Amino acid sequence: MGLLEQIYEKAKENPQRIAFPEAVNEKMMQAAYETGKEGYIIPVLVGNADEIREALSARGYEEDIFTIVDIREEIYKKKLIDRYVALPHTLLKEKALNRRMQNPLYYAMVMEAVGEADVTFAGIDNTTGDVLLAGQMVIGLKPGISTISSIGLCDIPEFKGSEGSLLAIGDSAVCANPDSGQLAGIAVSACDTVRELLGWEPRCAMVSYSTLGSGQGELVDKVTEAVRIANELRPELAIDGEFQFDAAVSPAVAAKKVHRESRVAGKANVIIWPDLNVGNVGVKLIQQFGHADAYGPMLQGFNKVVCDCSRGAPVSEIKGNIVISAVRAAGSKNQEEPA
Repeated sequence: MGLLEQIYEKAKENPQRIAFPEAVNEKMMQAAYETGKEGYIIPVLVGNADEIREALSARGYEEDIFTIVDIREEIYKKKLIDRYVALPHTLLKEKALNRRMQNPLYYAMVMEAVGEADVTFAGIDNTTGDVLLAGQMVIGLKPGISTISSIGLCDIPEFKGSEGSLLAIGDSAVCANPDSGQLAGIAVSACDTVRELLGWEPRCAMVSYSTLGSGQGELVDKVTEAVRIANELRPELAIDGEFQFDAAVSPAVAAKKVHRESRVAGKANVIIWPDLNVGNVGVKLIQQFGHADAYGPMLQGFNKVVCDCSRGAPVSEIKGNIVISAVRAAGSKNQEEPA
């Protein structure tokens, strides 16, 4: 069974409530309808209820597949605001929140923040900047995380890594030139993401052109400092480096280059690039020469799961990202439950 098939099966076992603030967008509504009808999610359409119902009728979709939330309905809106402002460490106060909730994107985020939805899914009518700003203002960042980043999953034929043909990589899409603290946050977020989505025990390698001091320079120093910060921030996680890429994923190379104990060297299942130049080139090399399927990018660093899909994405890709976001949300809840 392929990676996506496994994720779809996991989604069906525990469907999550996905809020769609771009509810009347034709592609978004179709993807929400199909994933909801097939039992992978519980789709929640957020916006002007009259417009939503008119679009559902015109497109021949069954209304009972959806929960429809009308942003004009004042009683429910007031309940959401009251619950939100009672949360600790919120950025928006009641007056500002009431004004912003005229926008379905912010309304959906507030629903998610107070537990009325499990994921906010947008990105076709809203820009990436819109989604990131709303997420940071309403959902907020996880403790110790200072930047939003992304992670992708690669299924690489012929690759025989510690998770078979699968390898998680980040950041290849969002954070251009992270400093050491931001890079550490990306590594921590990536570990949480793969645990939520796949149930892996993460082994995270922070890569460079140097392996444990074989090279020198500011670029190496940034990565070594990031490793130190990440280990201080989350000592229970297996985050190590700096490693060259081959020392991170090949046991044979690690045996030659890494002359100390490491839970990660040679068996990394998560790779953290030092910057976006390396990350973007790296993922495209893996795709072009490794003939890999790459899934994502998935946003990470928020307190809850927020998704920004590509404006040009076909419905099939949107559906896949919806289901991935649902499984992440379910996995995040499982991580929060006491043992």
